Amino acid sequence: MPDATDAPRELPAVTFASLVVSLATSAMGNMGEGPGGATDLELARHSIDILGLLRDKTKGNLDDDESKLLETVLYEARMKFLEKTRG
Repeated sequence: MPDATDAPRELPAVTFASLVVSLATSAMGNMGEGPGGATDLELARHSIDILGLLRDKTKGNLDDDESKLLETVLYEARMKFLEKTRG
């Protein structure tokens, strides 16, 4: 737990893009694609499913950049998941 001597952390802005990137990072990390290399495909699949739900529920309400980001990270996460589960 931080104490009074700790410098305040600068967290990224809370945006739709940061949410999408956070979920994608979680999915990739749980597929062993990051520091530590720990693999939990069930958690990875859960994060990918959340991204898919987010895409479905926000359809028609995103700007072009947000839509493209979501489609891109969802596609990449799904392809990596297939690669990991099919060997």
